[in-house]
Amino acid sequence: MNNEFISALKEIVNEKGISEDLIFTTIEDAMVAAYKKNYANTNTSAQNVRVGMNRESGEIKVYSQKVVCDDVFDIVTEISVDEAKEISPKYQLDDIVEIEVTPRNFGRVAAQLAKQVVMQRMKEAERNIVYNEYKGIEYDIITGTILRKDKGNVFVNLGKIEGIIGPNEQMCNEEYIFNEKLKLYIVEVKNGSKGALIHVSRTHPGLVKRLFELEVPEIYEGIVEIKSISREAGSRSKIAVYSNNESVDPMGACVGPKGARVQKVVAELKNEKIDIIKWSKSPEEFISNALSPAKVLRTTVNENQKTAQVVVDDNQLSLAIGKEGQNVRLAAKLTNWKIDIKSKSQAEALEETLEEEKYNQEEKYNEEENDDYEEKYNEEENDNDEEFIVDAVEEIADNVTEE
Repeated sequence: MNNEFISALKEIVNEKGISEDLIFTTIEDAMVAAYKKNYANTNTSAQNVRVGMNRESGEIKVYSQKVVCDDVFDIVTEISVDEAKEISPKYQLDDIVEIEVTPRNFGRVAAQLAKQVVMQRMKEAERNIVYNEYKGIEYDIITGTILRKDKGNVFVNLGKIEGIIGPNEQMCNEEYIFNEKLKLYIVEVKNGSKGALIHVSRTHPGLVKRLFELEVPEIYEGIVEIKSISREAGSRSKIAVYSNNESVDPMGACVGPKGARVQKVVAELKNEKIDIIKWSKSPEEFISNALSPAKVLRTTVNENQKTAQVVVDDNQLSLAIGKEGQNVRLAAKLTNWKIDIKSKSQAEALEETLEEEKYNQEEKYNEEENDDYEEKYNEEENDNDEEFIVDAVEEIADNVTEE
């Protein structure tokens, strides 16, 4: 192994960010294994050896290690005190003596092995670098280029590695065309046996949030907050926004001048409809806003059960519910409340029915009370009659006795 190889090795170590001590130690350990494998049959001392590499010149030497003992039972691993002192007077009992046993052609074997180890370490280091780089942007947005489709998955070029759009992460109304560039949301970054595995999405609500952060400076700066998002990818989304500055309109900031900001997000999502609503601490107000574009007349909430009863005009009912229930479904996801919507006429009819039932129940209760009173009164009258008869009989008996 020559100086040029060592210089090249150190240069690669610096470029790839690999620890120099780690790479040299790994090479030396690999050489020990190679020595035992190739020379164990010809040299019994191969069972206990150390390989040393000069990190400046690249010179490699193999040493057999033996323990200094009074009585030698195993000549492969032990050496007598007298033999050790012949090598060097400094050796004492239980010291380790190293005897060079470097084979003539071991340098060629070692060089080939070193190259293999370096290549392996370089690959591992590159994989770790890529993994750490993408792990740092997990749950963020990235631009990818469509490469191919395979077994329902779409593979995209993310720069240094490929990402995967799984079947559940693909928008139903979107075609994935080769070489097309798309904004993607990084759902998960895993470190697999072959390197980083990156799963990206076009359907995740986080994609909508990140797109608005890109287009709306007030969101990026923290003046406007996105409190919650509900999404049915490719069809419609609702986002609830709030301003930490009273002078800034959160909805206006997201819409932008002449709708320019929201239109950029809509275009990226292939014309997916986006409702921007104002978030509120008041559940009644928040739920009413969430049902936009429908106008709500009244909202009554049960905070213990997280349910809300909403009343709208008759001509607003279908708008509030939405096509196939989409509007109320997204509103429920956005607010995390169970929402029951009724038209004004339905609510009035229900109230009349409830009032009638209440009246009937009161009437029934009064009748039952009257029946109970009459029965009790009759029982008391009968008891009084019986008492009167008993008293009369007793009085007659007393009179007869006196006579």
